[in-house]
Amino acid sequence: MQDWLTMTAADLGRGIEAGEISPVELTRCYLEAIDSHPLKDRIYTQVTHDRALAEAEAAWQRAELGLRRSLLDGVPISWKDLFDSAGTATESGSDLLKGRVPEQDAAVLRTASLMGTVCLGKTHMSELAFSGLGFNPVKETPPCVNGQGAAPGGSSSGAAASVAYGLAAAGIGSDTGGSVRIPSAWNDLVGLKTTSGRITLEGVVPLCLKFDTIGPLARSVEDAGLLLGVLEGRAGPDLRNPAFLKGRRFADLQTVAQNDLEPRVSAAHRETLDRLRQAGAEIVPLEVPELEEAMGLSPILYTTEAYGLWKDVIEAAPQLMYPEILERFRSGAQFSGADYVSAWGKLKQCRMAWDQTVAGFDAVLSPVSPILPPDLERLQSDHDYYVQSNLLALRNTRIGNLMGLCALSLPTGTPSCGLQVLGQPGCEEALLRTGAAIEAALA
Repeated sequence: MQDWLTMTAADLGRGIEAGEISPVELTRCYLEAIDSHPLKDRIYTQVTHDRALAEAEAAWQRAELGLRRSLLDGVPISWKDLFDSAGTATESGSDLLKGRVPEQDAAVLRTASLMGTVCLGKTHMSELAFSGLGFNPVKETPPCVNGQGAAPGGSSSGAAASVAYGLAAAGIGSDTGGSVRIPSAWNDLVGLKTTSGRITLEGVVPLCLKFDTIGPLARSVEDAGLLLGVLEGRAGPDLRNPAFLKGRRFADLQTVAQNDLEPRVSAAHRETLDRLRQAGAEIVPLEVPELEEAMGLSPILYTTEAYGLWKDVIEAAPQLMYPEILERFRSGAQFSGADYVSAWGKLKQCRMAWDQTVAGFDAVLSPVSPILPPDLERLQSDHDYYVQSNLLALRNTRIGNLMGLCALSLPTGTPSCGLQVLGQPGCEEALLRTGAAIEAALA
């Protein structure tokens, strides 16, 4: 049973399919692991024991009757604390929403439940999802699997920790500027950022609706594909026989993405590209000058919308917020509506230039983050270090959000050094097949 806590979600699902694993015993195994774990209160905000066991019992009955709804029917997963869940507090990591209990599940949670996944509970996150570090002194800061004194990555910090520490078979998070990919990278997981608009945001506490996306944090690319399927109420792509890399053409993004890399990150990236070349891939350095302009638009695009959505709630009780997050929200007040509209017009031009430049490649590669997980104690005491760390953590992943892409974070074998794989908008299935081939080459 202890092996269940480290198996991929796909392998657990195959075990249930074969009659070798009982969904009820599997769920009890996870619940017992959560309840006995010394860091559980830093990872989970709520553990939904009754719901999990009821869903597991229903999954077991379907398995007995040969009526399973998906390969992941009966597999226990966690949910970031910004997905509404009926009768369970959903506070988005903030005391501004303390005691907020929705009456119904978010649409995506309903869909995943109908596909048979078991909801273990809700996981901690950055306050209102507005940080890439995962540091949350207002609620709890989840641990990083690669160092107790290190930031876990955010904002889907608890989602990553739940999987990395064997307390969920997978986690569901959100990604507005890197919030699935950064914690996945820093905890050596696979993270999938979906294309904006692909998965409904109904019942999801928002940050920036034009950039908010939903995605899984998992132990394998296959898991990520299967989870994409259940989040959409359908079968995921079959990734059991990944394609070869021979003949694949990848761009190694130079503009912005490789500035100021920490030495270990730089070394891991070079080694990763070497291994992909050895597997037959062609890798071409690529400059996209328009990215510089797009990155400069970020403060207008993100903070204006975030503050516009949250201004009334924040200003009614600003003392409840962590000052660094409060300051970041309030910075959106300095931009006018004309600034915001103009910035979106310029971003669309940058997206057109990106599409034309990368059209000849199977995917674009970069490090997920230019930095390793920052020190938690210093984040709390050093304002400049916090601001700089947060900006750097989000820099490379934000490229995917600004350009409107789907993206993967893949472990490289060097702790907390992930490889970002950027695909085309709406082409998650192609991205996942490419990711599976890269994963196999790096194994």
